[in-house]
Amino acid sequence: MADFGPEFSENWSLHKPEAKSSGGAVASQNAAAAAVGAAVLRNGGNAIDAAIATSFAVSVVEPWMSGLGGGGYMLVYLAKEKRVRVIDFGMVSPKRLDPADYPPVEGEGAGDLFQWPAVHEDRNVYGYHSIAVPTQVAGMALAHERFATKSWGDLITPAAELAAGGLPVNWFATLRISAAAKELRQFGPSSEVYLEDGLAPTAVQGKTIPRRGMGNLSATLKRLAEAGARDFYEGALAETLVADAAAGGSRIAADDLAAVEALEREPLEMEYNGASVFAAPGLTAGPTLFDVLGIINGAIMACDGSPTPESYKSYAAALKSAYEQRLKTMGDADDARDPACTTHLTTIDGDGNMVTLTQTLLSAFGSKVVFPSTGILMNNGIMWFDTRPDQPNSMAGGKRPLCNMCPTVVLREDGFDFALGASGGRRIMPAVMQNLSLMVDCKLSLPEAIHHPRIDVSGGETANVDTRLPQEVVDAVSDVLPVVSVEDSVFPSNFACPNGVADLAVTKVAQSYPKFPMSGAAGA
Repeated sequence: MADFGPEFSENWSLHKPEAKSSGGAVASQNAAAAAVGAAVLRNGGNAIDAAIATSFAVSVVEPWMSGLGGGGYMLVYLAKEKRVRVIDFGMVSPKRLDPADYPPVEGEGAGDLFQWPAVHEDRNVYGYHSIAVPTQVAGMALAHERFATKSWGDLITPAAELAAGGLPVNWFATLRISAAAKELRQFGPSSEVYLEDGLAPTAVQGKTIPRRGMGNLSATLKRLAEAGARDFYEGALAETLVADAAAGGSRIAADDLAAVEALEREPLEMEYNGASVFAAPGLTAGPTLFDVLGIINGAIMACDGSPTPESYKSYAAALKSAYEQRLKTMGDADDARDPACTTHLTTIDGDGNMVTLTQTLLSAFGSKVVFPSTGILMNNGIMWFDTRPDQPNSMAGGKRPLCNMCPTVVLREDGFDFALGASGGRRIMPAVMQNLSLMVDCKLSLPEAIHHPRIDVSGGETANVDTRLPQEVVDAVSDVLPVVSVEDSVFPSNFACPNGVADLAVTKVAQSYPKFPMSGAAGA
């Protein structure tokens, strides 16, 4: 019998060009959103302006990943001051969250060391009970207040126009919608926006790609542009959000929204092989990234090109150790029933200012709930919490959960500064760490690093090794953990999806991830 192994699953080789420009550049998981950010740079905006505009745009063109109903983290590098700031807009649970609303299902999930017990009706995974208080708009508003130069309305208007034009139903949109159709069809407004007769819409051969109306999302964005961010939390938009939440049984109330506040924070900072590394503190993957870098600092053999097999062994051992500690003391987990789906974008302007921004609904299509009055797809941030009591990350009201986001800035002694981040749940930090090492230890360029195959060790009992890596790497990593050779496939995504920007003195570079179909980079 013929052996149809993984090499027959996908048969292509992908490369995406970097964007280069003296005026700056943008990388995003959606090329249309990157184009919006690049246009802002050409019109005199800075990296923060471009990041805000790209953030709102990507929430429209890639709605299953992030949006107004989510949250995230941002690092801002101010080149003139040589200073990094963190914008923390992590989601928070409703004050009146009651753990009794999430009774465990005995025997489901409990046998997996890295997955807590399942909940009755998967209430923490999708539906109104899974929705955390959205903080995305507050994060963009704080970044705008502190660092932007363009008007708030000007940065939102392109997203409103994209929403008015509707969501193109290309093959990838059909794929993403199909994967979530079972849950989407349980909620009338969600089904109306994304489905046709309970099924994913599809394009017809020989005809223009169809577009789906996005409900009231365009009107909501226009209202937000005109009324300002606080309207989302204390004004007319807040009233509609609370009403829609209550209609479905969510415990989000007016005082939850009114209390939302993004935070400007100091970054974590460490020296790594002659480079200064900055990451987000607190309930992110930043502390775990620093644990890994602390272990491998000085252990990765210098190279010009690919790391040695021994270096991959060091990566695997450090990741294994750091994740064991993270899971023991901080309580992080992904849920195999609903994989995490974040989005990441990076921007750089002509002055060398950089932004690295990760935002999310948590799972693909978040809670699967579209609030009808606003057209906003809401997050399922409650899934981040441990369903067991008395754990580091247990459910509670008014609490921020642990997340996997890892936006990172690196300043090198030779002036080759760069900013990185990724989407992909627990796989994010291993991707960021390896790309960082490839550029610092192995002196690869940003495009070379982003295209380079990786391993993933992110808390499970095996190490995933890209099938493009040689057998010597597989053998070395297998000394640390049992190895599973997996493709870097389009769907499912077996590895995180990084992107980044770099400052090459006069030239600014942006690189998107080649295996994400809609990703792209655009120069100013």
